[in-house]
Formats: sequence, C-alpha cells, structure tokens
Amino acid sequence: MASTLDSSSDRTSELKAFDETKAGVKGLVDAGITKVPWIFHHPPDDLDKTLIVATDGKFRFPIIDLEGVRKDPFQRKEIVERVRDASETWGFFEVVNHGIPVSVLEEMKDGVCRFYEQDVELKKEYFSRDYTRKVIYNSNFDLYTASSTNWRDTVSYIMAPGPPMPEELPAACRDILMEYSKAVMNLGNLLLELLSEALGLNPNYLKDIDCAKGLAVLCHYYPACPQPELTLRATKHSDNDFLTVLLQDQIGGLQILHQNQWVDVPPTPGALVINIGDLMQLISNDKFISVEHWVLANCKGPRVSVACFFSTFLTPSPRFYGPMKELLSEENLPKYRETTVRDYCAHYNEKGLGRTSALLDFKL
Repeated sequence: MASTLDSSSDRTSELKAFDETKAGVKGLVDAGITKVPWIFHHPPDDLDKTLIVATDGKFRFPIIDLEGVRKDPFQRKEIVERVRDASETWGFFEVVNHGIPVSVLEEMKDGVCRFYEQDVELKKEYFSRDYTRKVIYNSNFDLYTASSTNWRDTVSYIMAPGPPMPEELPAACRDILMEYSKAVMNLGNLLLELLSEALGLNPNYLKDIDCAKGLAVLCHYYPACPQPELTLRATKHSDNDFLTVLLQDQIGGLQILHQNQWVDVPPTPGALVINIGDLMQLISNDKFISVEHWVLANCKGPRVSVACFFSTFLTPSPRFYGPMKELLSEENLPKYRETTVRDYCAHYNEKGLGRTSALLDFKL
C-alpha cells in the first residue's frame, strides 16, 4: 500500500512541477529533452489489445462534396443522404467545397503556430485552469485526473455566445481567429440543417433548439516527440458536444474507431473533418453515433489542429436535452435521460478521457 501511495504522490509532484512551468510540452522540447518524462508514458496495458489498425484499404473514409448544396435541390437531397449514411455508420466524415477558402484554413494553422512559437512569457499571460475564462492556455485539461498525460498543448477560446473582446485575444492569431470562427459558424449552421433533414425534420430544427448557439475553438499543438513509442497517442475519447468541425494539417495521425478497428482519417487538402458529438447521439436516440478517436504520437511535428465544438459549455441554460420526441415511437423508445449541456459536460470532464464513455452514464 505504501508503494502505491508513494507512486501517486510522486506523480502528483511531477505533474505539479510540469504545470508550474506554464510552458507546456513545447517548453520541454525547447529545453532540448531527449527522453520523455515518465508522466507522459502510456503503459502497454492501457491499450485495448482486441482492437487492430485497419491497413488493408478495406474501409473508404467518407468524403462529402457540398458543391451546390444551397442551389440545387436534387444535389442537396443526395448530400443529405450521404450525411445521413456517414452519421449513422461512421460518426465522422470529411467535407470539401465547404465555402471556407483554403487561404483562410492555411492562415488559421499558421496562427496556431505563431501563438505557440512566440516567447513563452507572452503565452503565460493566457495560462490558466479556470475553465470559466473565455481564453485559456494549458496542457491537458485533465492533467491531475488522467492516468497518462498527453503530449499536447491547447489554447481554447469561447467564441459564442458572447465572444471575447478583440483585445482579449492573442495578437499572434487575433484577426484570423475571428475570421475563421465566423466562417465555421456559417458552416456549422449548414451542417445542422443537413443533419436535421437527415433525421426527417425541418431544416432549422437543430438550430432552433440551440445546437449552434455556442462555439468553442480549441487549438492543439503536438510537438515532435523524441520517443513516440512511449507516448503512443492522445487518449481515446468521443466529443462532448453536438458537432465538431476539425481542421488538421498534413502530418495526419487522427484515427477513429470503426467496426472495432482503428481507421486513419486522411489529411485531405482543403477538407474539414466533421464528427458527431455525444449530445447529438443522445438527442437522436442513437440514430447518429459519437465515435471514439485518438491522435498518434509522431516524431515529425509539430502537428497542429483546430477543433471547433458546437456546444454551450459555459453558458447557464435551463434547456434540457433528451431524445427528440419526433423520432420516438413504440418501436423506438427513449434510450437516454434528459440533461442540460452544462451538467453533461461537467460529468464528462470529471470522468476524464480514456475511460468508458460518459454517454453510457445517461442511459435509461
């Protein structure tokens, strides 16, 4: 028992020492480390050995072309059918011709790099673990509760409702962050229309119940890892929102769990990755699925990604979400109890990544 307590105490001390640098994982790399600190080691028994990586080309990741979605009703119908199929069977898909110029996507990725690669003292101004703030920079939101620490730093911005004042945003990425957030909100509204139609509902249904009311933009930075065989990957998880729009660079490494196999999400130039979140699975009563995913560690780096979460994480709201009544019948009874977004996210965060899905705890 003593050794277990000592080990726990040592880990807490190491985590605290790392956190207090306020320099994140990038700070370790900048210091020239050649060996990964043990708090970042993912033990082999942490892997589910029943799962394999699909390498035989068996699966073709869905890519949906949105060209003509607002002009051609026949084209729109076909797109809705593809969105329905991908949301039911994959929980993930990529979109092209989504309306956001490639130049904006590239500048957004550059903006992320500028933030992380600026002087550490400038970054420290935004360092916090107070998740009521609209701008937060740190490494691992569940640093003190997770069994293994992920080789990743994150800066997050709550951009809707009630975005920060421009001067509250880092100068290194201020302009592009505001431009990109506006563009993603427009795309998110379109995607929610398509998902509503895919459920057989009015196009505005999901927007009318505030699924597009909130937007959090999480900018991840994965420095090159000197020992990726020890850090393995970021912890597997599903997202705790309604919908996620992900911009990833060309390094790749994102994998999703599909038919009990890990499948690569290809870094298609100009494409955005879309995935269903836990709350969308809950309100669709399992019609659409929120799928576990992770990012493999790499020695190339830095890998950057921008994950935009449609959810009112921090906004107090009396609205309860449960399986949509329009989808229920005697053959399709509700599978989940009602919850608020805030309560679901609080439970998700308290549970931490890498354990069983938080969604299971809301099953009836």
